[in-house]
Amino acid sequence: MASTHHAEVLVASNRGPVSYEVRPDGADGSLHAKRGGGGLVSGLSAIGPDAGALWVCSALSDGDREAVRRGVGEPGVHMLDIPADVHADAYNGIANSVLWFVHHMLYQTPLEPVFDAEFRRQWASYETYNRAFAEALAEDAAQGAAVVVQDYHLTLVPGMLRELRPDLRIGHFSHTPWAPPEYFRMLPDDIAGQILRGMLGADRLGFLTRRWADAFTACCTEFAGGLGDTRIGVHGLGADADFLRERSHEADVEERMVALRAEIGEGRRAIVRVDRTELSKNIVRGLLAYRQLLVDHPEWRERVVHVAFAYPSRQDLAVYREYMAQVQRLADEINAEYGTPGWTPVLLHLKDDFARSLAAYRLADVALVNPIRDGMNLVAKEVPLVSDEGCVLVLSREAGAFEELGEDAIAVNPYDVVGTADALHRALTMPTGERAERTKRLTAAATALPPARWFLDQLDALRRLG
Repeated sequence: MASTHHAEVLVASNRGPVSYEVRPDGADGSLHAKRGGGGLVSGLSAIGPDAGALWVCSALSDGDREAVRRGVGEPGVHMLDIPADVHADAYNGIANSVLWFVHHMLYQTPLEPVFDAEFRRQWASYETYNRAFAEALAEDAAQGAAVVVQDYHLTLVPGMLRELRPDLRIGHFSHTPWAPPEYFRMLPDDIAGQILRGMLGADRLGFLTRRWADAFTACCTEFAGGLGDTRIGVHGLGADADFLRERSHEADVEERMVALRAEIGEGRRAIVRVDRTELSKNIVRGLLAYRQLLVDHPEWRERVVHVAFAYPSRQDLAVYREYMAQVQRLADEINAEYGTPGWTPVLLHLKDDFARSLAAYRLADVALVNPIRDGMNLVAKEVPLVSDEGCVLVLSREAGAFEELGEDAIAVNPYDVVGTADALHRALTMPTGERAERTKRLTAAATALPPARWFLDQLDALRRLG
Protein backbone atom coordinates (compact mmCIF):
# COMPACT_ATOMS: atom_id res chain seq x y z
CA MET A 1 0.00 0.00 0.00
CA ALA A 2 1.44 3.35 -0.98
CA SER A 3 1.48 6.30 1.38
CA THR A 4 -0.86 9.20 0.63
CA HIS A 5 0.37 11.31 3.53
CA HIS A 6 3.78 12.36 4.74
CA ALA A 7 3.98 11.84 8.51
CA GLU A 8 7.55 11.03 9.53
CA VAL A 9 6.70 10.02 13.11
CA LEU A 10 3.43 8.28 14.01
CA VAL A 11 1.98 7.19 17.33
CA ALA A 12 -0.93 4.74 17.49
CA SER A 13 -3.02 4.26 20.63
CA ASN A 14 -6.58 3.47 21.59
CA ARG A 15 -7.02 6.81 23.36
CA GLY A 16 -5.79 9.96 21.67
CA PRO A 17 -4.60 13.34 22.95
CA VAL A 18 -8.01 14.97 22.51
CA SER A 19 -11.65 14.09 23.14
CA TYR A 20 -14.86 15.81 22.10
CA GLU A 21 -18.15 16.56 23.81
CA VAL A 22 -21.37 17.65 22.12
CA ARG A 23 -23.01 20.47 24.05
CA PRO A 24 -26.65 21.42 23.34
CA ASP A 25 -25.97 25.12 22.75
CA GLY A 26 -26.91 25.33 19.07
CA ALA A 27 -29.17 23.81 16.46
CA ASP A 28 -26.93 20.75 16.07
CA GLY A 29 -24.96 21.12 19.30
CA SER A 30 -21.45 22.51 19.40
CA LEU A 31 -18.35 20.36 19.77
CA HIS A 32 -15.95 21.14 22.59
CA ALA A 33 -12.44 19.67 22.58
CA LYS A 34 -10.61 18.61 25.73
CA ARG A 35 -6.86 18.08 25.58
CA GLY A 36 -5.23 15.17 27.42
CA GLY A 37 -1.83 14.85 29.02
CA GLY A 38 0.68 12.14 29.85
CA GLY A 39 3.95 10.78 28.57
CA LEU A 40 3.01 10.44 24.91
CA VAL A 41 1.74 14.01 24.72
CA SER A 42 4.96 15.25 26.32
CA GLY A 43 7.03 13.08 24.01
CA LEU A 44 5.40 14.27 20.80
CA SER A 45 5.68 17.86 22.00
CA ALA A 46 9.38 17.34 22.64
CA ILE A 47 10.16 16.42 19.02
CA GLY A 48 8.90 19.82 17.88
CA PRO A 49 6.17 21.08 15.54
CA ASP A 50 8.24 20.57 12.38
CA ALA A 51 8.83 16.84 12.88
CA GLY A 52 5.85 15.78 10.75
CA ALA A 53 4.24 13.86 13.62
CA LEU A 54 0.79 12.27 13.56
CA TRP A 55 -1.25 10.58 16.30
CA VAL A 56 -3.64 7.86 15.14
CA CYS A 57 -6.31 7.00 17.71
CA SER A 58 -9.84 5.70 18.06
CA ALA A 59 -13.04 7.69 18.49
CA LEU A 60 -14.20 6.61 21.94
CA SER A 61 -17.34 8.62 22.62
CA ASP A 62 -20.38 9.83 20.75
CA GLY A 63 -18.73 13.27 20.75
CA ASP A 64 -15.58 11.83 19.16
CA ARG A 65 -17.62 10.07 16.46
CA GLU A 66 -19.58 13.22 15.77
CA ALA A 67 -16.31 15.14 15.40
CA VAL A 68 -15.09 12.62 12.82
CA ARG A 69 -18.40 12.78 10.95
CA ARG A 70 -18.28 16.60 10.87
CA GLY A 71 -14.66 16.63 9.77
CA VAL A 72 -13.60 18.41 12.96
CA GLY A 73 -10.11 17.59 14.17
CA GLU A 74 -6.92 18.78 15.78
CA PRO A 75 -3.73 19.28 13.75
CA GLY A 76 -1.58 16.16 13.94
CA VAL A 77 -4.41 13.84 15.03
CA HIS A 78 -6.15 11.21 12.88
CA MET A 79 -9.15 9.86 14.78
CA LEU A 80 -10.66 6.63 13.47
CA ASP A 81 -14.42 6.16 13.56
CA ILE A 82 -14.41 2.43 14.21
CA PRO A 83 -18.01 1.16 14.65
CA ALA A 84 -19.05 1.39 18.31
CA ASP A 85 -19.97 -2.30 18.56
CA VAL A 86 -16.63 -3.39 17.07
CA HIS A 87 -14.76 -1.11 19.47
CA ALA A 88 -16.75 -2.40 22.46
CA ASP A 89 -15.95 -6.03 21.58
CA ALA A 90 -12.28 -5.28 21.00
CA TYR A 91 -11.77 -2.95 23.97
CA ASN A 92 -14.00 -4.42 26.69
CA GLY A 93 -14.46 -7.94 25.38
CA ILE A 94 -10.84 -8.76 24.50
CA ALA A 95 -8.35 -6.09 25.62
CA ASN A 96 -9.78 -5.41 29.09
CA SER A 97 -11.52 -8.72 29.85
CA VAL A 98 -8.94 -11.14 28.43
CA LEU A 99 -5.51 -9.63 27.69
CA TRP A 100 -5.50 -7.43 30.79
CA PHE A 101 -6.51 -10.40 32.94
CA VAL A 102 -3.83 -12.64 31.42
CA HIS A 103 -0.97 -10.16 31.81
CA HIS A 104 -2.02 -9.23 35.35
CA MET A 105 -2.72 -12.89 36.22
CA LEU A 106 -6.17 -12.04 37.61
CA TYR A 107 -8.30 -15.04 36.62
CA GLN A 108 -10.08 -17.19 39.21
CA THR A 109 -9.15 -20.28 37.26
CA PRO A 110 -11.77 -22.75 38.61
CA LEU A 111 -14.39 -20.63 36.81
CA GLU A 112 -12.60 -18.52 34.22
CA PRO A 113 -11.56 -17.96 31.50
CA VAL A 114 -14.00 -19.68 29.15
CA PHE A 115 -12.89 -19.35 25.52
CA ASP A 116 -16.18 -20.12 23.83
CA ALA A 117 -17.92 -19.05 20.62
CA GLU A 118 -18.65 -15.59 22.08
CA PHE A 119 -14.92 -15.10 22.72
CA ARG A 120 -14.19 -16.04 19.09
CA ARG A 121 -16.78 -13.53 17.89
CA GLN A 122 -15.19 -10.79 19.98
CA TRP A 123 -11.72 -11.80 18.84
CA ALA A 124 -12.82 -11.21 15.24
CA SER A 125 -13.72 -7.64 16.29
CA TYR A 126 -10.30 -7.25 17.91
CA GLU A 127 -8.74 -8.25 14.56
CA THR A 128 -10.96 -5.76 12.72
CA TYR A 129 -10.07 -3.01 15.17
CA ASN A 130 -6.32 -3.68 14.83
CA ARG A 131 -6.61 -3.85 11.03
CA ALA A 132 -8.27 -0.41 10.95
CA PHE A 133 -5.23 1.04 12.73
CA ALA A 134 -2.76 -0.78 10.50
CA GLU A 135 -4.46 0.47 7.34
CA ALA A 136 -4.62 4.07 8.60
CA LEU A 137 -0.96 4.03 9.59
CA ALA A 138 0.01 2.54 6.23
CA GLU A 139 -1.84 5.30 4.45
CA ASP A 140 -0.58 8.15 6.65
CA ALA A 141 3.11 7.27 6.94
CA ALA A 142 5.82 8.75 4.75
CA GLN A 143 8.39 6.46 3.16
CA GLY A 144 10.61 5.00 5.90
CA ALA A 145 8.67 6.72 8.71
CA ALA A 146 8.91 5.67 12.37
CA VAL A 147 5.72 4.25 13.91
CA VAL A 148 5.36 3.65 17.65
CA VAL A 149 2.32 1.50 18.53
CA GLN A 150 1.01 1.53 22.09
CA ASP A 151 -0.08 -1.27 24.37
CA TYR A 152 -2.17 -4.43 24.58
CA HIS A 153 -5.09 -2.99 22.63
CA LEU A 154 -2.97 -3.07 19.46
CA THR A 155 -0.83 -6.21 19.65
CA LEU A 156 -1.69 -7.28 16.08
CA VAL A 157 -0.91 -3.93 14.44
CA PRO A 158 2.87 -4.37 13.99
CA GLY A 159 2.48 -7.59 12.00
CA MET A 160 -0.40 -6.25 9.92
CA LEU A 161 1.45 -3.00 9.22
CA ARG A 162 4.64 -4.85 8.28
CA GLU A 163 2.73 -6.64 5.50
CA LEU A 164 1.28 -3.38 4.20
CA ARG A 165 4.41 -1.21 4.54
CA PRO A 166 7.68 -3.13 4.85
CA ASP A 167 9.61 0.15 4.48
CA LEU A 168 8.51 1.48 7.87
CA ARG A 169 10.39 1.36 11.17
CA ILE A 170 7.84 -0.14 13.55
CA GLY A 171 8.01 -0.08 17.34
CA HIS A 172 5.56 -1.26 19.97
CA PHE A 173 5.49 -0.34 23.66
CA SER A 174 3.75 -2.39 26.39
CA HIS A 175 2.49 -0.37 29.36
CA THR A 176 1.38 -3.51 31.22
CA PRO A 177 3.28 -6.48 32.60
CA TRP A 178 3.76 -9.44 30.28
CA ALA A 179 2.52 -12.83 31.44
CA PRO A 180 5.06 -15.62 32.01
CA PRO A 181 4.77 -18.59 29.62
CA GLU A 182 2.91 -20.81 32.09
CA TYR A 183 0.11 -18.22 32.34
CA PHE A 184 0.22 -16.95 28.75
CA ARG A 185 -0.39 -20.51 27.52
CA MET A 186 -3.87 -20.27 29.06
CA LEU A 187 -4.88 -18.52 25.82
CA PRO A 188 -5.97 -20.77 22.94
CA ASP A 189 -2.86 -21.83 21.01
CA ASP A 190 -3.81 -20.08 17.80
CA ILE A 191 -4.63 -16.82 19.62
CA ALA A 192 -1.39 -16.87 21.62
CA GLY A 193 0.53 -17.46 18.39
CA GLN A 194 -1.32 -14.66 16.61
CA ILE A 195 -0.50 -12.17 19.39
CA LEU A 196 3.18 -13.07 19.41
CA ARG A 197 3.47 -12.96 15.62
CA GLY A 198 1.69 -9.61 15.64
CA MET A 199 4.13 -8.19 18.17
CA LEU A 200 7.13 -9.68 16.34
CA GLY A 201 6.14 -7.73 13.25
CA ALA A 202 7.82 -4.79 14.99
CA ASP A 203 11.48 -3.94 14.53
CA ARG A 204 11.69 -3.11 18.22
CA LEU A 205 9.54 -3.82 21.28
CA GLY A 206 9.67 -1.71 24.43
CA PHE A 207 8.78 -2.74 28.00
CA LEU A 208 8.70 -0.91 31.31
CA THR A 209 11.01 -3.32 33.15
CA ARG A 210 13.51 -6.06 32.41
CA ARG A 211 11.18 -8.54 34.12
CA TRP A 212 8.35 -7.93 31.64
CA ALA A 213 10.76 -7.97 28.68
CA ASP A 214 12.17 -11.31 29.84
CA ALA A 215 8.67 -12.75 30.21
CA PHE A 216 7.84 -11.78 26.63
CA THR A 217 11.11 -13.29 25.39
CA ALA A 218 10.34 -16.51 27.27
CA CYS A 219 6.89 -16.70 25.64
CA CYS A 220 8.45 -16.24 22.20
CA THR A 221 11.05 -18.92 22.91
CA GLU A 222 8.38 -21.40 23.99
CA PHE A 223 5.57 -20.62 21.52
CA ALA A 224 7.06 -18.77 18.53
CA GLY A 225 10.53 -20.20 17.96
CA GLY A 226 12.29 -17.13 19.34
CA LEU A 227 12.41 -13.38 18.69
CA GLY A 228 13.71 -13.52 15.13
CA ASP A 229 15.05 -10.11 14.11
CA THR A 230 12.97 -8.13 16.62
CA ARG A 231 14.96 -6.14 19.19
CA ILE A 232 13.90 -5.66 22.80
CA GLY A 233 14.35 -2.52 24.90
CA VAL A 234 13.51 -1.44 28.45
CA HIS A 235 12.30 2.10 29.18
CA GLY A 236 11.16 2.73 32.75
CA LEU A 237 8.76 5.65 32.44
CA GLY A 238 9.44 8.25 35.14
CA ALA A 239 7.46 11.02 36.79
CA ASP A 240 7.21 14.47 35.23
CA ALA A 241 8.88 16.40 38.05
CA ASP A 242 8.54 19.94 36.70
CA PHE A 243 4.85 19.57 35.92
CA LEU A 244 3.97 17.86 39.22
CA ARG A 245 5.88 20.30 41.42
CA GLU A 246 4.32 23.29 39.72
CA ARG A 247 0.80 21.85 39.54
CA SER A 248 0.83 20.70 43.16
CA HIS A 249 1.24 24.29 44.41
CA GLU A 250 -1.60 25.86 42.46
CA ALA A 251 -4.55 27.45 44.27
CA ASP A 252 -7.03 24.58 43.83
CA VAL A 253 -4.55 22.13 45.40
CA GLU A 254 -3.92 24.49 48.32
CA GLU A 255 -7.71 24.71 48.90
CA ARG A 256 -8.05 20.94 48.94
CA MET A 257 -5.13 20.63 51.36
CA VAL A 258 -7.00 22.81 53.84
CA ALA A 259 -10.10 20.62 53.50
CA LEU A 260 -8.11 17.38 53.76
CA ARG A 261 -6.21 18.56 56.83
CA ALA A 262 -9.53 19.31 58.49
CA GLU A 263 -10.85 15.84 57.60
CA ILE A 264 -7.69 14.11 58.86
CA GLY A 265 -7.54 16.11 62.09
CA GLU A 266 -4.83 18.05 63.86
CA GLY A 267 -1.59 16.18 64.56
CA ARG A 268 -2.61 12.91 62.90
CA ARG A 269 -0.50 10.92 60.44
CA ALA A 270 -1.74 10.12 56.94
CA ILE A 271 -1.37 6.85 55.04
CA VAL A 272 -2.24 7.77 51.45
CA ARG A 273 -3.21 5.69 48.44
CA VAL A 274 -4.42 7.01 45.08
CA ASP A 275 -5.60 4.46 42.53
CA ARG A 276 -8.15 3.69 39.93
CA THR A 277 -10.53 1.04 41.30
CA GLU A 278 -8.81 -1.52 39.16
CA LEU A 279 -8.75 -5.19 40.21
CA SER A 280 -4.96 -5.36 40.02
CA LYS A 281 -4.48 -2.39 42.39
CA ASN A 282 -5.34 -4.53 45.43
CA ILE A 283 -7.31 -1.85 47.28
CA VAL A 284 -9.30 -4.35 49.35
CA ARG A 285 -6.21 -5.99 50.83
CA GLY A 286 -4.79 -2.53 51.50
CA LEU A 287 -7.86 -1.71 53.61
CA LEU A 288 -7.61 -5.08 55.35
CA ALA A 289 -3.95 -4.33 56.17
CA TYR A 290 -4.90 -0.95 57.62
CA ARG A 291 -7.55 -2.62 59.78
CA GLN A 292 -4.93 -5.16 60.88
CA LEU A 293 -2.63 -2.28 61.85
CA LEU A 294 -5.35 -0.92 64.15
CA VAL A 295 -5.78 -4.41 65.66
CA ASP A 296 -2.08 -5.17 66.14
CA HIS A 297 -1.09 -1.65 67.20
CA PRO A 298 -4.01 -0.04 69.03
CA GLU A 299 -1.73 2.86 69.90
CA TRP A 300 -2.33 4.14 66.35
CA ARG A 301 -6.07 4.44 66.86
CA GLU A 302 -7.11 8.10 66.63
CA ARG A 303 -3.52 8.96 65.59
CA VAL A 304 -3.53 7.88 61.95
CA VAL A 305 -5.97 8.16 59.02
CA HIS A 306 -6.01 6.12 55.83
CA VAL A 307 -6.69 8.55 52.98
CA ALA A 308 -7.89 6.26 50.18
CA PHE A 309 -8.75 7.70 46.80
CA ALA A 310 -10.22 4.94 44.64
CA TYR A 311 -11.39 6.46 41.39
CA PRO A 312 -13.87 4.73 39.05
CA SER A 313 -12.45 2.43 36.39
CA ARG A 314 -14.22 0.42 33.68
CA GLN A 315 -17.61 0.73 35.33
CA ASP A 316 -19.24 -0.74 32.22
CA LEU A 317 -17.85 -4.12 33.35
CA ALA A 318 -19.81 -5.79 36.16
CA VAL A 319 -16.74 -7.19 37.93
CA TYR A 320 -15.35 -3.66 38.32
CA ARG A 321 -18.64 -2.30 39.69
CA GLU A 322 -18.72 -5.14 42.21
CA TYR A 323 -15.13 -4.47 43.24
CA MET A 324 -15.83 -0.77 43.84
CA ALA A 325 -18.84 -1.70 45.96
CA GLN A 326 -16.66 -4.06 48.01
CA VAL A 327 -14.13 -1.27 48.60
CA GLN A 328 -16.93 1.00 49.85
CA ARG A 329 -18.37 -1.72 52.13
CA LEU A 330 -15.02 -2.48 53.74
CA ALA A 331 -14.22 1.19 54.36
CA ASP A 332 -17.65 1.61 55.96
CA GLU A 333 -17.06 -1.45 58.16
CA ILE A 334 -13.71 -0.14 59.41
CA ASN A 335 -15.18 3.27 60.17
CA ALA A 336 -18.15 1.71 61.98
CA GLU A 337 -15.94 -0.60 64.05
CA TYR A 338 -13.15 1.78 65.02
CA GLY A 339 -14.35 5.33 64.36
CA THR A 340 -15.01 7.81 67.16
CA PRO A 341 -16.88 11.13 67.14
CA GLY A 342 -13.63 12.96 66.41
CA TRP A 343 -11.85 10.39 64.19
CA THR A 344 -12.80 8.78 60.89
CA PRO A 345 -10.21 6.01 60.30
CA VAL A 346 -10.73 5.75 56.51
CA LEU A 347 -11.34 8.78 54.31
CA LEU A 348 -12.56 7.14 51.09
CA HIS A 349 -13.19 9.25 48.01
CA LEU A 350 -14.57 7.64 44.86
CA LYS A 351 -14.86 10.68 42.59
CA ASP A 352 -11.83 11.50 40.45
CA ASP A 353 -10.20 14.79 41.43
CA PHE A 354 -6.59 15.36 40.33
CA ALA A 355 -6.09 18.45 42.49
CA ARG A 356 -7.27 16.53 45.56
CA SER A 357 -4.89 13.67 44.68
CA LEU A 358 -1.98 16.11 44.60
CA ALA A 359 -3.09 17.56 47.94
CA ALA A 360 -3.02 14.04 49.40
CA TYR A 361 0.44 13.47 47.92
CA ARG A 362 1.71 16.59 49.67
CA LEU A 363 0.22 15.55 53.03
CA ALA A 364 1.35 11.91 52.88
CA ASP A 365 3.45 10.50 55.70
CA VAL A 366 3.21 7.03 54.17
CA ALA A 367 2.32 6.06 50.60
CA LEU A 368 0.72 2.62 50.23
CA VAL A 369 1.21 1.12 46.75
CA ASN A 370 0.44 -2.61 46.96
CA PRO A 371 -0.72 -3.87 43.53
CA ILE A 372 -1.07 -7.55 42.81
CA ARG A 373 0.79 -6.86 39.58
CA ASP A 374 1.47 -3.59 37.77
CA GLY A 375 3.40 -2.60 34.65
CA MET A 376 4.98 0.35 36.47
CA ASN A 377 2.71 2.34 38.85
CA LEU A 378 3.53 6.02 38.58
CA VAL A 379 1.86 6.85 41.91
CA ALA A 380 4.83 5.14 43.60
CA LYS A 381 7.09 7.63 41.82
CA GLU A 382 4.89 10.70 42.22
CA VAL A 383 4.11 10.71 45.95
CA PRO A 384 7.73 10.91 47.22
CA LEU A 385 8.38 13.63 44.65
CA VAL A 386 5.46 15.82 45.77
CA SER A 387 5.27 15.05 49.53
CA ASP A 388 5.98 18.20 51.57
CA GLU A 389 7.72 16.52 54.51
CA GLY A 390 8.99 13.40 52.74
CA CYS A 391 7.13 10.12 52.96
CA VAL A 392 7.84 6.44 53.41
CA LEU A 393 6.89 4.28 50.44
CA VAL A 394 5.32 0.88 51.20
CA LEU A 395 5.62 -0.87 47.85
CA SER A 396 4.51 -4.21 46.45
CA ARG A 397 7.34 -6.28 45.04
CA GLU A 398 4.98 -7.04 42.13
CA ALA A 399 4.87 -3.43 40.91
CA GLY A 400 7.10 -2.62 37.95
CA ALA A 401 8.35 0.41 39.91
CA PHE A 402 9.88 -1.98 42.47
CA GLU A 403 12.75 -2.64 40.07
CA GLU A 404 13.87 0.99 40.45
CA LEU A 405 12.51 1.97 43.88
CA GLY A 406 12.58 -1.23 45.93
CA GLU A 407 15.87 -0.51 47.69
CA ASP A 408 14.48 2.62 49.35
CA ALA A 409 10.91 1.43 49.89
CA ILE A 410 9.52 -1.01 52.45
CA ALA A 411 8.74 -4.07 50.35
CA VAL A 412 5.53 -6.07 50.77
CA ASN A 413 4.05 -9.26 49.41
CA PRO A 414 0.70 -7.91 48.13
CA TYR A 415 -1.20 -10.99 49.32
CA ASP A 416 0.18 -10.83 52.89
CA VAL A 417 -2.19 -8.63 54.89
CA VAL A 418 -0.38 -9.16 58.20
CA GLY A 419 2.97 -8.41 56.58
CA THR A 420 1.57 -5.24 54.99
CA ALA A 421 0.19 -4.11 58.36
CA ASP A 422 3.64 -4.60 59.86
CA ALA A 423 5.17 -2.60 56.98
CA LEU A 424 2.74 0.25 57.67
CA HIS A 425 3.79 0.27 61.34
CA ARG A 426 7.46 0.33 60.36
CA ALA A 427 6.76 3.19 57.97
CA LEU A 428 4.91 5.21 60.61
CA THR A 429 7.71 4.75 63.13
CA MET A 430 10.65 5.39 60.78
CA PRO A 431 13.03 8.05 62.13
CA THR A 432 12.73 11.45 60.44
CA GLY A 433 16.31 11.45 59.14
CA GLU A 434 15.99 8.03 57.50
CA ARG A 435 12.67 9.00 55.98
CA ALA A 436 14.19 12.15 54.47
CA GLU A 437 17.16 10.27 53.01
CA ARG A 438 14.96 7.58 51.49
CA THR A 439 12.64 10.19 49.99
CA LYS A 440 15.61 11.96 48.40
CA ARG A 441 16.82 8.75 46.76
CA LEU A 442 13.30 7.73 45.71
CA THR A 443 12.81 11.11 44.03
CA ALA A 444 16.08 10.78 42.10
CA ALA A 445 15.12 7.30 40.86
CA ALA A 446 11.54 8.34 40.09
CA THR A 447 12.61 11.17 37.78
CA ALA A 448 15.47 9.41 36.00
CA LEU A 449 13.52 9.03 32.75
CA PRO A 450 10.88 11.78 32.48
CA PRO A 451 8.06 11.29 29.94
CA ALA A 452 9.54 13.34 27.08
CA ARG A 453 12.91 11.59 27.38
CA TRP A 454 11.17 8.20 27.70
CA PHE A 455 9.46 8.69 24.33
CA LEU A 456 12.48 10.20 22.57
CA ASP A 457 14.73 7.36 23.72
CA GLN A 458 12.38 4.85 22.09
CA LEU A 459 12.19 6.89 18.91
CA ASP A 460 15.97 7.30 18.72
CA ALA A 461 16.53 3.57 19.27
CA LEU A 462 14.01 2.73 16.54
CA ARG A 463 15.62 5.09 14.05
CA ARG A 464 19.12 3.76 14.79
CA LEU A 465 18.06 0.29 13.65
CA GLY A 466 18.27 1.50 10.07
